[in-house]
Amino acid sequence: MIGISKLYVGKVEVSDPLRYGRRSARLPSHLLQFSEDKKPVVVWNVTTRCNLRCTHCYAATDGTPDELSTREALAVIDELAAFGCPVLLFSGGEPFTRPDILTLARHAVQLGLRVVFSTNGTLIDAHMASEIKGIGVSYVGISIDGMEGVHDRFRGCQGAFQRSLAGIRHCREAGVKVGLRVTMTRDNVGEIPAIFDLLENERIPRICLYHLVYCGRGAEIAGHDLAPDVRRATLDMIIDRTMRLHERGVPVEVLTVDNHCDGPYLYLRMVREGNPRAENVMTLLRMNGGNSTGHGLACISWDGTVYPDQFWRNKPVGNVRDKTFGEIWGSPEPGSLLALLREKKKHVTGRCAVCRFLDVCGGNFRARAEAATGDVWGVDPACYLTDAEIAQGNA
Repeated sequence: MIGISKLYVGKVEVSDPLRYGRRSARLPSHLLQFSEDKKPVVVWNVTTRCNLRCTHCYAATDGTPDELSTREALAVIDELAAFGCPVLLFSGGEPFTRPDILTLARHAVQLGLRVVFSTNGTLIDAHMASEIKGIGVSYVGISIDGMEGVHDRFRGCQGAFQRSLAGIRHCREAGVKVGLRVTMTRDNVGEIPAIFDLLENERIPRICLYHLVYCGRGAEIAGHDLAPDVRRATLDMIIDRTMRLHERGVPVEVLTVDNHCDGPYLYLRMVREGNPRAENVMTLLRMNGGNSTGHGLACISWDGTVYPDQFWRNKPVGNVRDKTFGEIWGSPEPGSLLALLREKKKHVTGRCAVCRFLDVCGGNFRARAEAATGDVWGVDPACYLTDAEIAQGNA
């Protein structure tokens, strides 16, 4: 995640310790207080069931999955807490279609995990929002892909927008921190200004704008991904809208997700503008270290399969029915995918290998690179930096 409001505006965010807590060999010694063995944020796709059919769903699957039982799921939560995972994000499918989801969330909160939901929001009524608040859930991210017509087309269901908006309002009224999740494609990028208006009008404190990853149904619409010039223009617009909100006293947290070259692009813009905070921003970006697939980010699937992240679903690294999460994640065998990912800067190829921002971006998304090139270590096509911008020694 690239914190636009944090980096460009300078706003202090709740998740700063998670996002900027990685060590970097290029940091000054007084900043090397951050642990290299940082435990992962875990995305848990607890079910494949969903009441919508979204065009870009990364977790879409056919058939009837062998989902972890309540007993198994509670045991996994025990393992995650014992291993020291800081955040557990419940996703799906639609997590609120799982009957025991509040039982799982309550158990995780009681063990000290920060619990987050990623949901379409349509099943959150006033009672559910009150239950979420009572449990102590930290955050609920609700997906919005545009205004009503566009959103309903993306979600494959007429009326989905109004139901999701109702879920947002129920969370807000119950005192639950709620935010928007937007996946950007050429089919909805024109909706982003209206989504920012919605953010302000509905007093929503957070928005995450996701770049498309070619996984699940998202692979079927890879051709609808943003062109490089559109990505640049879109990021500029996101930065501008964020700044205007803060200038008007609307302190919204704005992040872009799943494309770590957004960080260098923002830094280069600040340099062009003569912003005195530019080098401090670069320090923060190096502390973050870019994509953390297989290290600072993990995924558990509905059947207990563990993946390096939620998008790389053709790369299982174990199953919690066979080993504990800590055994799978903690000490990977030399030469295994997890081990290689933790030194991936040595293995990326092409322009990634010679990029001056490699320690900032971390080589970006391996799942998207593999989907586009067939090579795990190939170049992620979502990188829109020019050859001149990535050149070593370039000011």
